[in-house]
Amino acid sequence: MRFVRKSIVPLIVVTSLAWLSGCTDYKKKYDYLNVEHQNLRGRYEILESEREDLAHRVVQDQQTIDELRRQIEELNKTPAQATGFEGMDVAFDAAAGTITVTLPNTILFDSGKAELKSATSKELDQIVSVIKQKYASKDIDVVGHTDTDPIQKSPWKDNLALSSERSMSVARYLVKHGIADKQVRAVGCGSTRPIASNATADGKAKNRRVEIVVNMRQRGAAAPAPAPAAASAAKPKPKK
Repeated sequence: MRFVRKSIVPLIVVTSLAWLSGCTDYKKKYDYLNVEHQNLRGRYEILESEREDLAHRVVQDQQTIDELRRQIEELNKTPAQATGFEGMDVAFDAAAGTITVTLPNTILFDSGKAELKSATSKELDQIVSVIKQKYASKDIDVVGHTDTDPIQKSPWKDNLALSSERSMSVARYLVKHGIADKQVRAVGCGSTRPIASNATADGKAKNRRVEIVVNMRQRGAAAPAPAPAAASAAKPKPKK
């Protein structure tokens, strides 16, 4: 009996040691797997962060592409399309900060006259509409020009007077149709600023014009008039 007991005790000890050894192995494996799990989680978080960064860069790149495409489309536009004055003779001067719409006098006036033709409303109404929509806060200069032919049959003293009256007629039309009078200035240049030779009939026709100038930069209170003779857009009072 004692022999059996003596045999059992070592056996229990050995078994316990084996069990403890197995537990230690499992603990090591658990710790190892836990470390691996943490490493994988950390790697996953890094990869997820990189994925989000790449997705953000893709969005930014697409936005850049869209902006470049928009700029290319803008560059491909004519000045008339870019400024809103579709179908008109438009010039943009970046240095001066002005948009100039040129209307030939044949559209606006009869020869030697300063009263607007009734048919001019289409062109002027389009200009009024664009100014209201896109340039409502900008100062507007209406500049009248003539050729060098002297005044003969009309009641005007000279070309300077005729160009001034014509610019005022257009300026009054703009004010009447909703452009603030404080923003509008009428200017007469006579024949002093030709854009073509006055030696030919075609050149003279080009010089007889009215320019509507949108000033993209604010006009200072003491800013000089853009042409020799400036006049108010308000209609003059009748003589007593």
